[in-house]
Amino acid sequence: MPEMKTHLGGCHCKRVRYEVTADIGTVIECNCTHCQALGLLLTFAPPSQFKLLEGEDGLAEYQFYKHRIHHLFCRTCGVQSFARGIGAKGEPMIAINVRCLDDVDLAALERKPFNGRAL
Repeated sequence: MPEMKTHLGGCHCKRVRYEVTADIGTVIECNCTHCQALGLLLTFAPPSQFKLLEGEDGLAEYQFYKHRIHHLFCRTCGVQSFARGIGAKGEPMIAINVRCLDDVDLAALERKPFNGRAL
């Protein structure tokens, strides 16, 4: 059974801060050029389980390929701590860069490979 927990996270300089309720026991390690270059470890949550606490005005956006994901990064430090987009089944979703959560032991996470290059 998933263990849902509320986590705080954000960018390196702390200008962008958010909270998300999610089960992060298993994370996605995607090999697409974007995720691989940034070293992203991802989990996903519906928008109802995500709250941007501060920093909306400090976000910039990057899109590529099918433009389904709004990759958001801090204008000050450049860190992409989350993204907004459309999931595989057409539902709105938030992609969380688990490396940017305050209270996560990355070594304890199970990593699930995802072949994003094949999309």
